[in-house]
Amino acid sequence: MLEYRSSRGRAPSLGFPDVLLTGLAPDGGLYLPASWPALGDGDGDYATLATEVMWPFVADTIPHDDFAAMVESAYSTFDHPDVAPLVQIDEHHHLLELFHGPTLAFKDVALQLVGRLFDYELRRRQDRVMIVGATSGDTGSAAMEAVRDSDLVDIVVLYPHGRTSDVQRRQMTTLGAANVHAVAVEGTFDDCQDLVKAMFADEAFRDRNRLSAVNSINWARVMAQIVYYVWAAQRLDRRTTPTTFCVPTGNFGNVFAGHVAAAMGLPVERFLVASNRNDILTRLIERGEMVADDVVPTLSPSMDIQISSNLERLLFELLDGNGPATAELLQQFRSSGRAALTTAQHARLRDEFSGARLDDDETLEVIARMHRYHGMLLDPHTAVGVGAAARLRRPEETVVTLSTAHPAKFPDAVEQATGVRPALPPHLADLFDRDERFVVLPNDLATIEDFVDGVRR
Repeated sequence: MLEYRSSRGRAPSLGFPDVLLTGLAPDGGLYLPASWPALGDGDGDYATLATEVMWPFVADTIPHDDFAAMVESAYSTFDHPDVAPLVQIDEHHHLLELFHGPTLAFKDVALQLVGRLFDYELRRRQDRVMIVGATSGDTGSAAMEAVRDSDLVDIVVLYPHGRTSDVQRRQMTTLGAANVHAVAVEGTFDDCQDLVKAMFADEAFRDRNRLSAVNSINWARVMAQIVYYVWAAQRLDRRTTPTTFCVPTGNFGNVFAGHVAAAMGLPVERFLVASNRNDILTRLIERGEMVADDVVPTLSPSMDIQISSNLERLLFELLDGNGPATAELLQQFRSSGRAALTTAQHARLRDEFSGARLDDDETLEVIARMHRYHGMLLDPHTAVGVGAAARLRRPEETVVTLSTAHPAKFPDAVEQATGVRPALPPHLADLFDRDERFVVLPNDLATIEDFVDGVRR
């Protein structure tokens, strides 16, 4: 059985089922496998490949047939037979469309499976949990959709009040299920994320509510996202030839999954990290220093983040698996808003990652250009990725840009750029006619904890 350790080195190692339900380690760290398994050489459809790629992470904890059935069920909810189809832009540039799941965002690829894993493990244990999560827009609706109407799961999702698109908000607030609760926090996404971490750090509260997490601090999320990097390489017949991946990112979980795919043996030339004006990751890659800044609202709100929680997993690797050193570096960043890598660590980072940023005007320009010349409508996050890829790609370099959301999730930005307002798919066509249910609460831990206590079944 593969063991999982905390990135801060002060929590006991766990097996996969406990990592799944625990989410954040007791020492505040994030769980990672103690070693990276090797990729197999299988192929097949998406669900078949996904079962093979993920199996080493769950082996000896779930019967293989049960796991394969959950994977098959998860991806049967997608409206495209390839689950994640590739669309060619030019000879050397492709889009990997990750938005064909129920909530029209890449988060469905992981969360449709994670919801089934939760249900399976909780039924086995005859237990229940309270999931608390923070979202900058897409994780919340995908998580709620994945566990809606579950008898064994309650979920409370915090999102920054007024800082998501109307579609993103309504996907969280119109589900009508008794076990899902949307909370608009008067603050930023980073404030929401800090509140979630504080709830996990409150031991009495955590134990009383049986807290769990499904945002990208949960290893199972990252595990499921590894698959589509391998899938893209397979579809391009590049399982033995390096590919460059461009990833629009805010919380770093998506691109970290690609890093894991490379660690497992997938040939990768490099990763292009695409940021909007909240560009702490691009600045880290360029300068080797994390410097916090104010969060600026943009047209790509899922990337409006300055504290990228999944970066901790990469820092742990750059610090050669030294948990206490990782904790010390993060504490320095938290206390002063600034922390630096060594010259050697920065060089290792630069060997694997490059970064670029686009502001809102540049994002709109990419959306307009892609519509004018290719007849495609891109959401603003994907547009940031396409723009970064155009800026960073080398001649003859094969680039796959991850297309992370359906354009109809951000119709105002798309219409502003193209004059075309993208329509929602049929299953969400009545979204703006549905009744909303949410509460607005201050950025205050005690108030949020009282709310969670009050809705626990």
